[in-house]
Amino acid sequence: MSFAFDFEANADKLVEFESFIDEQKKQKGSLMTILHKGQHLFGYLPIEIQQIISKKTGVPIAEIYGVVTFYSQFSLIPKGKHDIGVCLGTACYVRGAQNILDEVCDHLGIGVGGTTPDLNFSIQATRCIGACGLAPVMTISGDVYGKLKSSDVKKILDSYKEKEEVNS
Repeated sequence: MSFAFDFEANADKLVEFESFIDEQKKQKGSLMTILHKGQHLFGYLPIEIQQIISKKTGVPIAEIYGVVTFYSQFSLIPKGKHDIGVCLGTACYVRGAQNILDEVCDHLGIGVGGTTPDLNFSIQATRCIGACGLAPVMTISGDVYGKLKSSDVKKILDSYKEKEEVNS
């Protein structure tokens, strides 16, 4: 699935971002600062934003893309309103976390690292979150769900979908 960057909807943010780049580009090692600002403003760093950075700084697009894809705090796709993390640390994994992750992906119709087309959910495989006694563990928007079974996933995800419908 690809997401099209909406220049019109982001016009004000683009003005702010380009001004920020102009202020920063003369500073040595400014690329990371610029990327962080872009990630903060837009929620992700699509190729269109990377091209703007390249044009304004003179840094080759391949170098920018390499940095964006190397560091996990940067994303090439927008994050969903509800960020889901399924822990695959040792304790969670041996207690069935892979089955939980597979169930989440199947229920939402996306893979790990993906975002639903409605931008409501993103899914990540995470490492230990320090709740080993509750293994297997899943987090959704900061809420922690432990001692999960595959049969719990649909009910939990549907509760977030219902919240979205009520707030719409």
